[in-house]
Amino acid sequence: MKNLREIKKGVLSLVVLGLIFTSCSKNEDVENSINVVEDTTEVQQSAEIDQIDNILGDLIIDAYEEQEVSETGRGNYTGSIPECVTITLVAQQGYRQVTLDFGSEGCLVNGHVLKGQIIFDYTRDPEAQQIAINYNLVDFYFDNKNVIGSRSILKELSNENGNPQFTHTLDITVIWPNGVQATREGTRVREWVEGFGTGVFSDNVFEITGNWTATFVNGNTHTYEVIIPLRREVICAYFVSGSFDVQRTNFGGIFDYGEGDCDNQATFTFNNGVEIEITLN
Repeated sequence: MKNLREIKKGVLSLVVLGLIFTSCSKNEDVENSINVVEDTTEVQQSAEIDQIDNILGDLIIDAYEEQEVSETGRGNYTGSIPECVTITLVAQQGYRQVTLDFGSEGCLVNGHVLKGQIIFDYTRDPEAQQIAINYNLVDFYFDNKNVIGSRSILKELSNENGNPQFTHTLDITVIWPNGVQATREGTRVREWVEGFGTGVFSDNVFEITGNWTATFVNGNTHTYEVIIPLRREVICAYFVSGSFDVQRTNFGGIFDYGEGDCDNQATFTFNNGVEIEITLN
């Protein structure tokens, strides 16, 4: 009988251990699933900041070029800023301040509703090889996301490839309607590879390189570095190609915009080789 009792105890212990290991395994699976969802969500939110960066850059460059063409008399200029945007110019000797006002009700720009103001200024010098453009966002909203920041753009008339180039110093905070918040800092270099000098902004193509960090309100910090230049065709609301590396503690991978199609689809490949589809907003 003693041996029988010991056998029963041994079997019971194995069952209990099995349940513990099964429970731990299930908990780990749940925790891993939660982490993947969180990581993917943050990558998605970072892509939304890319959209904001793109359109802010487009608007400032477009307004700046229109102003300069009108002052230098180089010819006609057809911009892409919609009529619902009120543009105000303050001109003093050697100084320009331009305000883009999207109103409190909002203005549709490239498929997105913008509210508030973008105010930028620069010292005008037609002979200068570099121009510093500084801008501030005032009560600015992008599709109901509050965007806070002041940034600088250095325009070079000609880089080593003979193309105009804009170096953006990033310092921007985005607050989503649900309270999620992220801050981006770093540098983006926007090389003007097609369309310069045609007098039409909609045919322009830029290639973007650089590196930056995004810090989320939960303390997660991501680092980003462009691997293949991000191709920005102004007629498309999204990058059409290019990729960048994303790294965070215990998480990382490659975000890829594809091979040239104008669509809202991208992929993210985790460091372990798992690939997921990303739909851009």
